[in-house]
Amino acid sequence: MAEAGAKTQQSPEIPDKLYFRIGEVSRLLGLQPYVLRYWETEFPSLAPKKSGAGHRLYRRKEVELLLEIKQLLYEKRYTIAGARRHLELRGKDRRPKAGPEQPGLFAAPSKPLEEIRKELAALLEFLK
Repeated sequence: MAEAGAKTQQSPEIPDKLYFRIGEVSRLLGLQPYVLRYWETEFPSLAPKKSGAGHRLYRRKEVELLLEIKQLLYEKRYTIAGARRHLELRGKDRRPKAGPEQPGLFAAPSKPLEEIRKELAALLEFLK
């Protein structure tokens, strides 16, 4: 029985493919397809593409997200709302921040850029 607990701790190996159909993802995660479809409605960041025939096509990043959602819900015992909030906060933490190596990244444009902008505007007026 302890062996089954150890198995849930390990992430399954995701094959090196561009797209996965819902049946493949279902087998990979050990979940029924209806669970994956339900999670699509609950987690906005989970949006697989659909083929011309309407089949769901999951990319690798979506499969990894599903693995993380499964871990949050089944192993860490989060609620759906708690898991959604955790993923939202995690996403905000991953955004790059301007640090000392990027001073004034979003500051006002420098003089040379202003001059280029003015020259381009004058050129645009000339071409009209």
